[in-house]
Formats: sequence, structure tokens, C-alpha cells
Amino acid sequence: MDAAPRAETDDWLRDLARRFPAALVDAQLRDIERVSYQLRLVTERIGTDIALCDIGSGIGLFPAACARLGMRVTMMDDYAHPFRDHEQAQSFRDAPDAVNYDQVQPTIELHRSLGIRIERKDPLIDGFGFPNRSLDAVTIFDSLEHWHRSPKRLFASVLDALTPGGLFIIGTANAVNLRKRITVPLGSGKWSQMAHWYETETFRGHVREPDVDDLRYIARDMGLCDVEIRGRNWAGYLNPRLRLVTALVDPLLQLRPSLCSDIYLLGRRPR
Repeated sequence: MDAAPRAETDDWLRDLARRFPAALVDAQLRDIERVSYQLRLVTERIGTDIALCDIGSGIGLFPAACARLGMRVTMMDDYAHPFRDHEQAQSFRDAPDAVNYDQVQPTIELHRSLGIRIERKDPLIDGFGFPNRSLDAVTIFDSLEHWHRSPKRLFASVLDALTPGGLFIIGTANAVNLRKRITVPLGSGKWSQMAHWYETETFRGHVREPDVDDLRYIARDMGLCDVEIRGRNWAGYLNPRLRLVTALVDPLLQLRPSLCSDIYLLGRRPR
């Protein structure tokens, strides 16, 4: 996608982000570049006249943007929150998944108004539930690292649900990115705070982050073809202290996805 169409995409993404509940607008606006990239991963490979399921959707902008482009979208998430009560939620506003406590319903209504189907369930427990060859694309962005159960059975169901040549994409945090290789030996590489794990009823943070080899393992187990591994560095851009450094090193790091903060698996169901 050249610069002009990308700028137009960013413009309507900003308009869409401003339709979110007021408490979420700033976060959605900061996420424009990442969502635009994820849209291109789909549209440049399979177009927009497709049926897509986004697993672990949360309440973000990506599914809404897909629907805005004319895709037939299903969002799938359990939308559970880790807090025992509202008072505890207020005490942990920076905890992983905290935003899901009081912003789920108004955001879901926005997605429904865009024609998106909402499946409120945990597919690792309840099953995927799509008929064979009924989906053109399945996406999982920034969710896999939060899962407490093996996705092996789910991914087998995903493969069955994809049409021949259908697209499967995982975007996730990288367990061994360059920053962690530097900070962990120095003793400052913990991802989550102790209180977020110890004081909440259910921990919703990162359980196990994969690396590039893990994504290739998944691709082999599923029997995917046309496999690609890509790397980006969204975590660095979103950190005010690292943004300038990230902008300088990001083009080089993308040549080595194993060093990037965010890694992507793209593959297709064999025809």
C-alpha cells in the first residue's frame, strides 16, 4: 500500500477511534499505526470481501476497522475481568485487562452497530464452533500470550473452519526480544507487577510469551503453507522513553524478527 492510500486509511481509522467510549479514545488513537499494519496483513493477501473471525478481540479497534472495510466479522472473547469488585478494579487501573471491567458493554454495542457478530465465550473451553470451510481468515492479535490452556485443539478447529487457501495470522509479544536480552541479565525484565498477579482473583496478564521458533512450531503442527514470520516493535513506540530509539532501530530490527518486540505468524490452509 503506498503512502496516499495509507494516509486515507489512517484518517478514517481516527474517525472510527473517536466513536469509542470517551475513556478509550486516546488509547485507540495511539494504536492507529499498529491497526493499520494489521489491516494490511489481511487485505493485501485476501482482500475485503471475506468472512473473518478475530479471537481474543478484547475491545480494540481492529475488528471495527475490518467491518468498516466491508468484511463479515465475528469477535470472540470471554470478556472476563480479574477483579472481585468495582473497588478493586479502581485500585488496579493499570493492570492487564483492567479496561474490560467497565468499558465492555458500551464498546460491544459500538461493534454491533457496525454489523459485527459477538461470540462471548472462551474457545479454549467452549470450542470454536464454526462449520468447516466457513471462514476466509482467522486472526489472533495480542491474545495468545494471555492464554492459560494449550491452543492445540482450538487451532485444529481453526484449520478446519478455514476455506482452502484461507489466511491464519497470530500477532504476539516476543519472549526473547532485544530489550529483554539486555534488561533481564540486569535484573529488570519482569513484564508484570507482583500485585497484578497476587492480588487479583484471576491473573489476566502474559502467561507464556512465544518466540519465533514457537510460531514455526505452530505452523508445522497445523500444516500451514506459505508461512511468513514478521517482526515489528509496537511496544517500543508506545513507550515514551523508548519511542525515539525505537524509530531509529526499528527498520533494522524488522530484518531479524527474533529481535523484535512483536512477532507475527502468517500462513494459509493448503488448497
